[in-house]
Amino acid sequence: MLKEAHAVLPAADLQRAREFYHNALELDPDEVHEGMLTYHPASGSAFDIYETTNAGSAKNTQMCWVTDDLDSEMARLRQRGVQFEDYDIPGMKTENGVATIEDTRTAWFRDSEGNFLCITQMTS
Repeated sequence: MLKEAHAVLPAADLQRAREFYHNALELDPDEVHEGMLTYHPASGSAFDIYETTNAGSAKNTQMCWVTDDLDSEMARLRQRGVQFEDYDIPGMKTENGVATIEDTRTAWFRDSEGNFLCITQMTS
């Protein structure tokens, strides 16, 4: 039976990634191994960042956080230097970095390694 899941993100430069997650997202790894960092930002969630030359090659969302207040979270992250992506594609257009799709509001940004991350808020 499948239980917990966590994301695994690539980084071309593990130290640069560690600094981004510390400075921009205020997250520090709980475990540090040679070539890998492990984070547990909330109970029951975790993600790894590992060093590889494949970093930044994905064109899709790789990890998403859920928040109760997207606007406040975006303001906090913008103050820490995070830049949100804007999209105008069939079926989705962002306004001020936010896409409203059915009962969610979502904003995407990239980490220092080019990984696509998002934060989302359920609206109903």
